[in-house]
Amino acid sequence: MTREPQRLVLASASPRRLDLLRQIGVAPDAVIGAEIDEAPRKDETPRQLAARLAAEKAARVAAAEAGAFVLAADTVVAVGRRVLPKVADAAEGRRCLELLSGRAHRVLTAVAVAAPDGRRAGRLVESRVWFKRLTAAEMQRYLESGDGEGKAGGYAIQGRAGAFVTRLQGSYPAVVGLPLYETLNLLGGLGYRTP
Repeated sequence: MTREPQRLVLASASPRRLDLLRQIGVAPDAVIGAEIDEAPRKDETPRQLAARLAAEKAARVAAAEAGAFVLAADTVVAVGRRVLPKVADAAEGRRCLELLSGRAHRVLTAVAVAAPDGRRAGRLVESRVWFKRLTAAEMQRYLESGDGEGKAGGYAIQGRAGAFVTRLQGSYPAVVGLPLYETLNLLGGLGYRTP
């Protein structure tokens, strides 16, 4: 008996998420970025924001990809209830680094999966990351590298900012952008044959 081929669509244009999936032997059949409004809603907590955005991305792509498993994720960096932006320029990046310097922050990564039969599942993984106190010169060098542009909170832990991290509690892959253990469990729970 042959099984029906399964199709997996990654609803994210993030090359980091694709790399993480490939690292564990999961190769999506397609990668489709979901264009949605990512602005926080009034009184929405960082946890609620991450979960909503992942679910909306999965739903948006699933509506156009009938018969496929759709995997979406969203990462939010927060200090208290304050959500840090996906950095667009050096000035915004500097503000984020100044806020993160010498303190702990939360990285909330939500994963949402839509199955071909319409079932949905999601998980949120919260990690805590501590940064060393950054000097003005360290911030300037980092900003000049461009490594944090387009990244939530203005940094990429898998890049140069890894040298700023004094402690991490939680999931390193989730901080990069996709919690692998939880992702495989969600996919498997909905019937996707994982490696």
